[in-house]
Amino acid sequence: MEKPDYATGVELAARAVTYQLAETFVISRDSSDESESVVVELRHAGETGFGEGTPIDRYEEDAGAAAEFLNDCGELLGDDPFALDETLAALPAAPHTQAARAALDHALHDLCGKLTGLPVWRLLGLRREGPPTCWTVWLGDPDGMARRAEGAAPRFRRLKLKLGGRDGLDLERVRAVRSVTDVPLQVDVNEYWSVDEAIEALPQLAGVGVEYCEQPLPAGDPGGAQVKAASPIPIYVDEDCHTLADVAACAERAHGINIKLSKSGGIREAVRMAHAARALGLGVMLGCMTESGLGISAGVQIASLCDFVDLDGNLLLLDDPWPGVEFRDGVQLPSDAPGLGVKAREAIPDPR
Repeated sequence: MEKPDYATGVELAARAVTYQLAETFVISRDSSDESESVVVELRHAGETGFGEGTPIDRYEEDAGAAAEFLNDCGELLGDDPFALDETLAALPAAPHTQAARAALDHALHDLCGKLTGLPVWRLLGLRREGPPTCWTVWLGDPDGMARRAEGAAPRFRRLKLKLGGRDGLDLERVRAVRSVTDVPLQVDVNEYWSVDEAIEALPQLAGVGVEYCEQPLPAGDPGGAQVKAASPIPIYVDEDCHTLADVAACAERAHGINIKLSKSGGIREAVRMAHAARALGLGVMLGCMTESGLGISAGVQIASLCDFVDLDGNLLLLDDPWPGVEFRDGVQLPSDAPGLGVKAREAIPDPR
């Protein structure tokens, strides 16, 4: 077999895309009916790699700016797609570009997998199967959340409840859901409790069998260590933890971290974060945004490194244009196909 020519350079094109959600998704600080992502396409040695990142409004990122940033970086990619650290380090140190970096990182992994004929999880030396994903029950009134939970419970082995209503009903929301299902529950407050509210609520959450509480306090709240010490259930932090540089400080305020690839900058950094967390005795959770199967396919490659998984983003879309992630018995499984293992349902328009 003829050896591919790896000295031909790597061609890049990026574009912003919009996905419609199956229903309005509500958390403590906002609601949405659609999600925007940046999709990257890399061409090299006869193969094409794709990657997706989902910009987070809270961190002043948007898909259009992410695509523009990446298209301006095309000349920096060099001719070796396997030189991931060098390639990613060559990007300008511009703020508000984590989702863009994640999309490029994912496309490089997809490309390298296709060039070697290996799925990314094998390329990384990891197991295929990770923990079951939870299903997110968006914030609403207690009865409404109970109805949504009851409908989802037969398909999922865990449920994550969005809290932070600031109406005194958060515990009622959890009790309402618990009354209709016995599946394990987690809660995510998205920074909307005070220290006093958290210390009062956490023992009651433990009493109804909640496994852990995610981000009860605003990021950087000085009461984090106090809440950690008082909590009878593990505290995981999300908004407090973005990249490897944040992990050590999280050990003071939490029992675990939530890694999201669009926050971390991609698979490469996420793996480093998981290993650092383990070294500090922290639990590891892998989260996502509302993104397509292309974005979720990057997450499932490293899910086996984690204790908990929240990778339901593609399942929240009205229509997933990137099928290939297998949902089996509550687990999101990566494909055995080379790279990230997903293909666009429709032809990708050439953005050049």
